[in-house]
Amino acid sequence: MAFDFKKEFKEFYMPKNKPEIVIVPKANYIAVRGKGDPNSKDGEYKNAINLLFGIAFTLKMSYKTDYKIDGYFEYVVPPLEGFWWQDGIDGIDYTDKSTFQWISVIRLPDFVTKKDFDWAIQTATEKKKTAFSAVEFLTIDEGLCVQIMHVGPFDNEPATCALMDEFLAKNGYENDFSDGRLHHEIYLSDARKVAPEKMKTVIRHPIKEI
Repeated sequence: MAFDFKKEFKEFYMPKNKPEIVIVPKANYIAVRGKGDPNSKDGEYKNAINLLFGIAFTLKMSYKTDYKIDGYFEYVVPPLEGFWWQDGIDGIDYTDKSTFQWISVIRLPDFVTKKDFDWAIQTATEKKKTAFSAVEFLTIDEGLCVQIMHVGPFDNEPATCALMDEFLAKNGYENDFSDGRLHHEIYLSDARKVAPEKMKTVIRHPIKEI
């Protein structure tokens, strides 16, 4: 059986539909930065996703090439994730998606090094005849957070975030948004195949004790 992050790290990928506190360990990611409405047909976001998965699957399938990654084992590519913000706003204002700034990411297995990542960039560029210069190797240390499973369309997330805020206020915490600590979403459903009311998204916010 291929290693599946969602199953092996359920505490980070499969939270309950009520707020909970977690300490998220440092991890490495494939990342692409951008801005603008993610729903724009020809926007930056769609292109970013294609770039991320291009590198993710190049690394996953590396065992079928002459390049060998030390410690490699077969795994399921982790789900797409996103860090979101808007200048001058704590959290997210869903009424103005044109001002979104984001870092779209896919988690890397711990055995993938920067050297392996650089190999994947070069290999994908040559094979797919596509520029992958926007893709970066990014280390993120989220630390203390609150998270919840949101079920439903993205535009309904404010109500779920309000539940998180209420939970924090009752338990002696507050949000701790900053340039390095952002609104975080993990997409467990394929929006092309799943009805909006059934989509599952992990929402995670950085927090601190009051």
